[in-house]
Amino acid sequence: MEYVLKTDSLSKNYRHFKALDKLTMNVPEGAIYGLVGRNGAGKTTLIRLICGLQEPSSGSYILYGKKNSERDIIKVRRRMGAVVETPAIYPDMTARDNLKMIYRILGLTSFDGIDDILELVGLSGTGKKKAGHFSFGMRQRLGIGIALAGDPDFLILDEPANGLDPQGIIEIRELILKLNRSYQITVLISSHILDELSRFATHYGFMDKGRIVKEISAKELNDSCRKCIRIEVNNIKALACVLDDMDIQYEILSDACADIFAEVNISKLVTSLSDKNCEILSVKERNESLEGYYMSLVGGDRDA
Repeated sequence: MEYVLKTDSLSKNYRHFKALDKLTMNVPEGAIYGLVGRNGAGKTTLIRLICGLQEPSSGSYILYGKKNSERDIIKVRRRMGAVVETPAIYPDMTARDNLKMIYRILGLTSFDGIDDILELVGLSGTGKKKAGHFSFGMRQRLGIGIALAGDPDFLILDEPANGLDPQGIIEIRELILKLNRSYQITVLISSHILDELSRFATHYGFMDKGRIVKEISAKELNDSCRKCIRIEVNNIKALACVLDDMDIQYEILSDACADIFAEVNISKLVTSLSDKNCEILSVKERNESLEGYYMSLVGGDRDA
C-alpha cells in the first residue's frame, strides 16, 4: 500500500504541555482519512505541523516520500491544499477575486481553472457578491476552493463542517466525495461530527492525548463494531438464566432490557422464556456507532 503521509513518533511541546506525544499515523493514497479526537487531543497541532506552519519538537514525518527535514519537502508541499481552522479569505473580494489573489500568490501565470473551481465548489453563480456577505457554508466552500487552487493531490480539512446547518453539512460531504472519487484527491479530515464522518471516511485515526490510539479502515471498523439484539422482557432474571443455558454472551442494561451479542434462534428463545413465564416485549437489532467505538477506545464521557 502506498502512503501519502507517514509520521514517526511525532511530538510537539509547548513549555510544559505536550500537544503531540510520539504520534505515529499512516494516511493511504486515495483515502478519505477521518481524524477523530476530543477537543485538545492534538488534531489541529498535527495538521499545522504537516502543513509546515510549525516545526515538531521531535520525531518526523514523510510526505510523498520526502522527510520533513529534507529541503525538497517544500516542493512536495505544493501537492497539498489545506483549510486549517477558519478559511483564509478576503471578505471585501468576490469569490473569483479571492481565487485570482491566491493564483498570484502561488505564482500561477494564468487564471485558467478558476471557473472550474467555482463550479466545483458551487460558487459559480455568486457574481459580484463579496465573500464577507457569504453564508458560513459558502465561506467554507470558498476556503476549499482556495485550497484547490494549486491543483493538489492531498487535501487537509480541519473541521470543515463545524458550525454548518444540515444542508451545509451535506454540501461539504458531497464535495469531499466528489474530490476523492472523481479527482482522486486524498483527503485528511478532522471532525467532531462522528456520525457524519462515518458516512464517507474510508480510514480512521482515533486520537487521544496527542497520540493515535488506533488506525482502522472503514471495512475493519464495520467488522469490529459489535452487532447486537436489544431485547426487552418482563422478567430479566429469567432471560439471564435462559441465555446462560444457551451459552450466549449478553449484557444486562436494566431490570427489563439486555443486549445479546450473537445470532439467536428466536423461536427457541421464545419457547425457553415461555417455559419460565417470561414474555418478550420488544426485539431490536442494533449496531455500535462510530461514536460508541471511539468512546470504547478512549473511555470517559467528554465530547469527541
